[in-house]
Amino acid sequence: MKAFFIILLAAMVTTEIKAQDIIPLYDGKVPNSKHSDIAEEKNVDNAGFIRYSKVNTPTLEIHLPQQSKATGAAVLIIPGGGYRLVSYTNEGTDIAAEFNNMGVAAFILKYRLPSDDIMEDKRLGPVQDAQRAMILIREGAAKWHIDPSKVGVIGFSAGGHLASTLGTHFNKSFVTNPKNISLRPDFMILVYPVINLSDSLMHKGSRDNLLGMQPDKEQIDYFSNDKQVNATTPPTMLIHASDDKAVKVGNSLRFYEALVHNNVSAEMHIYPGGGHGFGIRPNRAPDHWTDRVAHWLKTLKFIPAE
Repeated sequence: MKAFFIILLAAMVTTEIKAQDIIPLYDGKVPNSKHSDIAEEKNVDNAGFIRYSKVNTPTLEIHLPQQSKATGAAVLIIPGGGYRLVSYTNEGTDIAAEFNNMGVAAFILKYRLPSDDIMEDKRLGPVQDAQRAMILIREGAAKWHIDPSKVGVIGFSAGGHLASTLGTHFNKSFVTNPKNISLRPDFMILVYPVINLSDSLMHKGSRDNLLGMQPDKEQIDYFSNDKQVNATTPPTMLIHASDDKAVKVGNSLRFYEALVHNNVSAEMHIYPGGGHGFGIRPNRAPDHWTDRVAHWLKTLKFIPAE
């Protein structure tokens, strides 16, 4: 009987720890939201990849490295999906495992997808969630054994647009921030990112979903993040394939040019092949590009050189 209670207690503790792996972004009412009966949908394809749609309750999933590997660095992971889906496995949990292997704590953001049905202003919902995530990560730095001055962001496709919005619009808080915690990522990694929303470079689906079908020039310029780069923009690594048919490689080229023009530390890897959405899948990824990320982080001293 005693052994039974020990097993039961262990199971309860395990369940409690597991339940803490995913936390809500907000306590109480989500800002910029309105009542809706729309329910979030979870889709699993034949390969077991998870994608979420109609997200209206944002969360943060916590992946901590082994204590023996932990470097104190952390990264906010923002999956892509054209602001219509959140590609949670390919550009979320798979990526978290890569960073954990580097000794970097990883936090996956399941952000609200822009929708007039659930938001007062759909343009701001995603960036609000990204800023709130940065606040939570830095607030919990001691608990998660991370250095609040070594918290970066990685984003993919439309998630790259959101990551670059976070990294270029941090001087304006779109959420309440009473402790005035820094919203600026310490580094950015943008993988086949949507950057420029002009007619010539835009990913139409991402722009339509975020800004609507007929955005004005002021909105397009404000959310074309290459135009928002300045000397305070975080050091950035860009990864893209030149044969990307969904998000033109010109997005990364334009952002890189803006970084260099503003004397911001920048590194870029353009592969001749790989297409779009390759993640780290060995049959799609141009190489194990996360090794290049690890080298870059070591060079910038965010993680120690071996």
